[in-house]
Amino acid sequence: MPDRQRLIAHLDMDAFYASVELLRYPELSGLPVVIGGGRRHAPVLEEDPLTGEPRRVFARLGDYVGRGVITTATYPARDFGVRSGMGLMKAARLAPQAVLLPIDMDEYRRLSRLFKASVRAIASLVEDRGVDEIYIDLTDVVGDVDDPWWAVRDVARAIKAAVKNATGLTCSIGITSNKLLSKIASELDKPDGLTVLRPADVEQRIQPLPASRINGIGPKAYLKLQSFGIVTIADLAARDPAWLVAQFGRSYGAWLHAAAHGLDDRPVVTSSEPQSISRETTFERDLHAVRDRAELSALFTDLCEHLADDLARKRYLSRSIGIKLRFDDFRTVTRVVTLPQATGDAAAIRRAAGECLKRVDLARRIRLLGVRAEALVAEDRLEPDERLPQQAGASAGKAATRRVRPVRGGAPSGAAEPSPTDRWGSSATLPLFEDLPVPAGPGPAGPEPVAPVPSARVPAARVPAGPAAKSPPPSDDR
Repeated sequence: MPDRQRLIAHLDMDAFYASVELLRYPELSGLPVVIGGGRRHAPVLEEDPLTGEPRRVFARLGDYVGRGVITTATYPARDFGVRSGMGLMKAARLAPQAVLLPIDMDEYRRLSRLFKASVRAIASLVEDRGVDEIYIDLTDVVGDVDDPWWAVRDVARAIKAAVKNATGLTCSIGITSNKLLSKIASELDKPDGLTVLRPADVEQRIQPLPASRINGIGPKAYLKLQSFGIVTIADLAARDPAWLVAQFGRSYGAWLHAAAHGLDDRPVVTSSEPQSISRETTFERDLHAVRDRAELSALFTDLCEHLADDLARKRYLSRSIGIKLRFDDFRTVTRVVTLPQATGDAAAIRRAAGECLKRVDLARRIRLLGVRAEALVAEDRLEPDERLPQQAGASAGKAATRRVRPVRGGAPSGAAEPSPTDRWGSSATLPLFEDLPVPAGPGPAGPEPVAPVPSARVPAARVPAGPAAKSPPPSDDR
């Protein structure tokens, strides 16, 4: 019996974050809506002066001041040129009337789990590619039929209906013979699209598209291709493979040639091991290590606690902890420390990140701060002696820290004065910005040094409403 025709689907939720918000606020349907604000941009209820009934009042993009970026936007907002990854201030000039909503990752993850479960009830071979997209191998679901390309449409329609029933949201599906082409196909008929491309359809539907539509050709590579007169996928396919290797290197050049011809034999992978997990935040104003030390310390602790939560949820431990800082001159610095034993403990992560922080010149104001767990290993693969012990009282301390709010320019309310030996180097304390040497550099002088705080009193700051707003990476949903 000949091999079955390979049928690979790429499912992409339509403007996922924005669509979730429209479920919550149906009165915004058909309006330009941008997702990317902070909690202060949440709608408020007020009395309608005409009817006396309560009504929601939404923040407008034109009133935004800060340096946040768009996570996603509704299709009416995109008609104004607004797109994912664009700065909110720039977007405000294009669509000042657009509604601005805060990000709610908990709700997005909840609906993500629902739509993926609905798909797995129909097809078991599913590769998770993020909160809003998956690959599905439908080869065995369709089975041995005379025309698998026609039969797969019925399966895809059933998947789309299941997703809609589970979440109330629409998705777009592209089906081809491989993952590379299916990802492109899923974007061709958005929103709520279903695109099935037989091998004979590729030349007409795929090759006229810009080469940048191939997942793996980024902005810099596309600019270089354009400098050689290569604009479309067909242009790229026409180039000699030896020339591509000479210009782009052996590995990438060979891949470009294969991708341009629609060749991709990667399987749908139902499980994979992450290489790292990170948390970072970009501040709405640059923070200074001296003047803003209380806010920085609280945010630093909060990032470490969120990272520990992520590790616990995914059941991983980390053997290396790193930090990332971007300064007001856009210079980015990273530091990594390798641990003697793996850990997922928030206090141990905070301590290791503090070690990294000591190796950075903090003279300049800070624009972005991040913490990263690397060299991950599954919890069940480690012997007890391969793990760092949890910090004494860390679990109870973590709960306690969430009840202590930071006071600007000083220690948290209710914090106890530590003893001279209770410094960050001991097992009972965590490294804080205020424990670091005072840097010299630009900016006004900061307040008097703040006393270090024991670990059980470190404020969690989820997240201080003033200087910073957390933003996940921009979504690539369409």
